Amino acid sequence: MKRKKIVVIGGGTGTYTVLSGLKKYPVELSVIVTMMDSGGSNRVIRDEFGLLPTSDIRQCMVALASNHSSEMLRKLFTYRYNQGTGISGMTFGNLFMAALTDIYGSQEEAIKKTCDILDVRGNIFPVTFDNVHLVARYDNGEQVLGEHFIDEPGEGDGGRKIVELELIPRARANRRALRAIKEADLIVFGPGDLYASVICNLIVDGVAEAVRKSKAKKVYVLNLMTKYGQTDGYKASDHLRDLNKYLGDKAVDAVLVNTNWKFPKGIMARYKQEKAYPIKDDLTTKDAKIVRGNLVSSKIFKKAKSDKLRRSLIRHDPEKVARKLISLL
Repeated sequence: MKRKKIVVIGGGTGTYTVLSGLKKYPVELSVIVTMMDSGGSNRVIRDEFGLLPTSDIRQCMVALASNHSSEMLRKLFTYRYNQGTGISGMTFGNLFMAALTDIYGSQEEAIKKTCDILDVRGNIFPVTFDNVHLVARYDNGEQVLGEHFIDEPGEGDGGRKIVELELIPRARANRRALRAIKEADLIVFGPGDLYASVICNLIVDGVAEAVRKSKAKKVYVLNLMTKYGQTDGYKASDHLRDLNKYLGDKAVDAVLVNTNWKFPKGIMARYKQEKAYPIKDDLTTKDAKIVRGNLVSSKIFKKAKSDKLRRSLIRHDPEKVARKLISLL
């Protein structure tokens, strides 16, 4: 029997989680990865090496690495240096791909070689190979340039609503990514920062149109928490509304919604410090097919000491999310 084709669109830990769960099923997996990250080690990769950001691609590689690939290699590719002038905060995987790009003269070729080394089971497609930056325009008329400053705004910059997201300059879509969307049976968006990880892919020329024309079922995995500076005060319906704004009216067929909010003491207090709160579920069947359930991992995540970026403390459970997604096929 021909394997069903699933395409995941996004970036960051959310996409890593979805891929980790889905790779255990007999499906053909592809991931279309954002290429607009401009913070942390990606800033160094872009500014000092003159390359496109690789952190999201690296996470997808590790997620899709076969069970036969070396555990040591997977740990190496996620290892983050915690000392050394100029190298602290950088990941081994990003530096490895930068070296391969220098050796082979092509970042696309470096990605292919790294996938071979990790024995990646699936297709990883950068959404574009153009060097572009995100620009967000807010409801107060202000504009912010750069994914990092959109993702981690300064104090007092929360509460604003993003009314338009664009790229400078315009970006051409990776043709292989567009082909994967066309041939997909299921397209998955998120979880991840609504604007900086998901919608940013849809404003690359041709991507949103390809999704609209695709006969695949479109599924949105709703985030667990709101995001300061991007979705302050957003309910579930607000997330879906903004996603459909870029995809087309009622383009999303189904939404996965978490129903479990029992966490260890102190977790919500820490999120409150970051001005992030659980997303209220106000969706109805008029919006889309709603698939509810306990989707949260029991593990509380910690970030590396040298990691200067904000990371999620609680995350979706790979197996729980994968089961729900497979059921929709």
